[in-house]
Amino acid sequence: MACRISELVIEAADPERLAAFWGEVLGYVEIGRESDGSIEIGPPGTGFGGAQPTVVLSPNSEPRAGRLRLHIDVSATDRDQDAELERLLALGATPADVGQNGTESWHVLADPEGNEFCLLRARVRPL
Repeated sequence: MACRISELVIEAADPERLAAFWGEVLGYVEIGRESDGSIEIGPPGTGFGGAQPTVVLSPNSEPRAGRLRLHIDVSATDRDQDAELERLLALGATPADVGQNGTESWHVLADPEGNEFCLLRARVRPL
């Protein structure tokens, strides 16, 4: 038997703001809040334990030091990469430089708190 990724946890100075951003990026909805200020978002109608992992935005006011050792890659489901890039930038993503050379097939972006993620060229089927 193997494990599945059931949740991704992102520490955030402003969990509300990041929950709204990642909810729009992924098409997720809020599925829960904890007394510590954490907000969990996930696929509508599915929630925890579904085919896709949920995302927990957990409060942390300490400044981040250096690049993340783990980042999220996303792929558009219903449009090409250029159109999805426009959408993500309009939602508040910003281009990020992590040393790429400009010939990559992906775009490196940062969420509103500076967490890097990549928009891949390959489009995937929605679940």
